[in-house]
Formats: sequence, structure tokens, C-alpha cells
Amino acid sequence: MPKMKTNSAAKKRFRKNKNGVIKRGCQYAGHKMTNKSSKRKMRLRKGEQVSKADAPKIKNAI
Repeated sequence: MPKMKTNSAAKKRFRKNKNGVIKRGCQYAGHKMTNKSSKRKMRLRKGEQVSKADAPKIKNAI
């Protein structure tokens, strides 16, 4: 049976920690940044963890 291909879109969007936790970028950080406070923009730069419900699906795709 052939190997499963990794999903290229998922590969670009998600990163795995050394602990196996999957991180993603924050939403609402793409454009229209002039309306957002600097405190909010700083928080958006950091990543967030993927929810526990979505983690197994994403692990398969990566």
C-alpha cells in the first residue's frame, strides 16, 4: 500500500511542538491592522494551540 501524502495546505499552516502540541497562527491578523490596538496586534503575533477536537485530524494531514 502506498504512503499517505501530507496535505500541503496543512503543512504550511500548522507546526508541531516537541511535546506534540500543534500550533497555528491567530485569525484576524491579516489586514486592516490600523483599526486594532497595539496590544491586540502584539497578542495576534503569537500562535495559538489547536483545539483538542481538531488535533487528531490535523495530525493526520501533517
